[in-house]
Amino acid sequence: MTKNAPINAQQIPEYSAKSLYPEPFASMVKHRTRRKLGDYFGLTNFGINFTTLAPGSISALKHHHSKQDEFIYIISGTPTLVYGDNEFLMSPGDCFGFKANSGMAHQLLNRSSSDVTYIEVGDRLPADSVEYPYDDLALVQKNDGTWSVLHKDGSPY
Repeated sequence: MTKNAPINAQQIPEYSAKSLYPEPFASMVKHRTRRKLGDYFGLTNFGINFTTLAPGSISALKHHHSKQDEFIYIISGTPTLVYGDNEFLMSPGDCFGFKANSGMAHQLLNRSSSDVTYIEVGDRLPADSVEYPYDDLALVQKNDGTWSVLHKDGSPY
């Protein structure tokens, strides 16, 4: 494969690294697969993932970012977007944006019997943090771009 020509997104290898989430949270996203399209092409200002949610799986724990804007575009399937206290059934062609530092937690759920595929885009501003209002988890990005995985009281996992 060459990176100097278009490629079908499904030909880009699935990202195989384990989740940043510690257990028991990691098991909750084990049926989510990502193909890191932005990384494949060496993009550094923003990330793009081609994500598949198997039936019964979730995109992430309900969360919001301090600095990272996010955007999703549904390709196939009918996921449920949980956004704050609201739920929205989405269909192919639907999209939604999540503004950083809004305090509005979100996630996608696949309650259907078919796979859901979507594109997710996020910027890569440094010093981001991720809050999980319903779980004892916090992610804090260090200056070198790596993440600290913490309990809400600041102690490490």
